[in-house]
Amino acid sequence: MRLLVVEDNPDLANAIAQAFAAHDIRCDWAATAGDAELLVETTDYSALILDLGLPDEDGLSLLKRLRNARITVPVIVVTARGESEMRIKGLDNGADDYVVKPFLFAELHARLNAILRRQSGYVDTLLRTANLTLDQRSREVTIDGKPFELSTREIEVLELLMRRSGHVVPKQVLEDQLFGAGDTLGSNAVEVYVHRLRRKLEELAAVKVQTVRGIGYMLSAA
Repeated sequence: MRLLVVEDNPDLANAIAQAFAAHDIRCDWAATAGDAELLVETTDYSALILDLGLPDEDGLSLLKRLRNARITVPVIVVTARGESEMRIKGLDNGADDYVVKPFLFAELHARLNAILRRQSGYVDTLLRTANLTLDQRSREVTIDGKPFELSTREIEVLELLMRRSGHVVPKQVLEDQLFGAGDTLGSNAVEVYVHRLRRKLEELAAVKVQTVRGIGYMLSAA
């Protein structure tokens, strides 16, 4: 999973990124609304963590512009402006949630999970396809209820495919979520991870990982 943290305080942005990294969630950072807008236009993020007090413009203006452009990425506003009027204004302008500083990271993480559950239509932390299960909290993969070992990157690929089981996940989405903006990767990095995952699953899991040439990959029950 890849998030964009839009925050002009580098220490806070780094603290948020490190806390999410402990949950295998990667973060890009934008210190200005202008940088954030460019990143959103070129990268498929799972969600935005948006501060309102940005140096080049108010975060609400950026949020309103994104929504007017029909960019539907979930947005959690994180700000020191805790007045009820500001909360209402933030939600009315397209925020999916509103967290007031100072906050506990556990609350921010829980609110993110709640938004993603609503968006994806699942109600628990388990993803299932045939006899394959992934617990998104513990990052544990099981086949027929027995633990199945995968690398961190392989689990990330699997999660993206299982979230859209039965549907094609574009290669660009995998690249954005696994590596994000600014990360360097070889031209065949995604293919390598998908190949490793497919090879490990094919013996025990009743699933198949298909390559849809020129588009992406799809996981489905075998």
